[in-house]
Amino acid sequence: MHGGTFGYVTQYLRNHQHARFSTLHEIALPEHEPLDYQVSVKGRDVIYAVHHEPKIEYWLPQSNLDLLLPPLEAGVFFCYKNREDTSMSPETVVKIIKNSLAGVLSTFYPLAGEIEANSQGEPEVWCNNNGVEFVHAHADVELKTLDLHHPDETVKGKLVPKINRGVLAVQVTEFNCGAIILSCAFDHRIADGASLNMFLVAWSEFSMSKKISNIPSFRPSTLNPRHPTYYDTIYDKLYLPISSLPPPPSFEDKLHSRIYYIRAESINNLQSEASSKDTRRSKIESFIAFMWKLIAQECQNERNTTSRMGVVVSGRQFLSGNNEKESSMLTNHFGNILSVPYGVINNHHLQEMHLNEIANKVHEFVTHVTTEEHFRGLIDWVESRRPEPAVAKIYFKLQENDGEGIVVSSGQGLPINNMNFGWGQPDFGSYHFPWGGQTGYITTMPSAKKNGDWIVYAHLKQKHLDLIESKARHVFNPVTHSYLTLH
Repeated sequence: MHGGTFGYVTQYLRNHQHARFSTLHEIALPEHEPLDYQVSVKGRDVIYAVHHEPKIEYWLPQSNLDLLLPPLEAGVFFCYKNREDTSMSPETVVKIIKNSLAGVLSTFYPLAGEIEANSQGEPEVWCNNNGVEFVHAHADVELKTLDLHHPDETVKGKLVPKINRGVLAVQVTEFNCGAIILSCAFDHRIADGASLNMFLVAWSEFSMSKKISNIPSFRPSTLNPRHPTYYDTIYDKLYLPISSLPPPPSFEDKLHSRIYYIRAESINNLQSEASSKDTRRSKIESFIAFMWKLIAQECQNERNTTSRMGVVVSGRQFLSGNNEKESSMLTNHFGNILSVPYGVINNHHLQEMHLNEIANKVHEFVTHVTTEEHFRGLIDWVESRRPEPAVAKIYFKLQENDGEGIVVSSGQGLPINNMNFGWGQPDFGSYHFPWGGQTGYITTMPSAKKNGDWIVYAHLKQKHLDLIESKARHVFNPVTHSYLTLH
């Protein structure tokens, strides 16, 4: 993509962050006293992939599905409380994590590279072993005092790194109590959640001298367009070239991050309410339906307003190759295989609908994209518009009467129970994606408690967080150290 068009999308997404305007939420006193603590850098190194001498350089083109992602950083972090029952010190664990990163990068070699524009202005990964920045830090606080319910204040800019070079950054932070937090930030253009999870599991396996269970496939050719290309009109409803975007908004409500947990019993209750005698809806469909009905309450008395609900759908399980080897490469493809369908319903109607009716609507628009033909057609649609970038419509208010939008992603694949670097499994883990757009974002993850609870990362407008606090406290519980038992 051209630097100018990249800049336009980024500016469109983040324009509102620089706006200066007063709202009730901005001038109100905070409901809690934020914890102010210092993080100092003990060391900053560049980790290179080992076993690549002499230095190997090559270019890795992005697939058409990668080209749908704007330049955004996404993160993840894992908390490990002090292991007093082991002779392994935090310093030893940090050293293991650092050394094993160099080893696993030899298998995930493009992650040690950087993104550059090709002659068409489109991004490609220059696999040049430019290295990954590794930050070793110390937080002058105890882990149990961190208010993880408000990650904008305790995590953002402190415990999850910014990418200063390449496409990946890693930070390990030690705490006064002997606990550590391991975090990563990655360029979303090169990887979706499934790809990141594959890397995280392989990293842990390498550190424990285990065989890497899933070898990544860096073969964008498996996602090449068909000849001739073929696609129907659905893609024009879900995506648009960025030349069709209106000017960036002069201001927009700022989004705030929260982390909640939902008890397994509440999830099961939502599923029961969203299902009927004849049809059992999935837990994630039931949760999405609940959120859609909830956000509609903000404008329930305005009969002409709508709410838009988007769902991030992975295409990995729907794509097949011409043979077993090609199918395996698609399963372990490192990159983005995503589509973001969405639905639009009048808020007044949403309030009148039963949860199972809304869940049926969610199932309907999601099912339209859960086929191999949808993803093959999306690849072809992008091909017909290259080199102009395209983006998902749900992330933008394209017309004045466009309703509020929220996108939900299932992060149930987060490998919370596989992130063992010799110090045991994490006591907590979460994605961290304060992406800066104007559309709310929610992802659900498994709890480290292994009891069926969900961890929920929400990046929403204040009015939607207020609805959660006032109308859905029976479902959403603020993450506290007593729940996490980070003593």
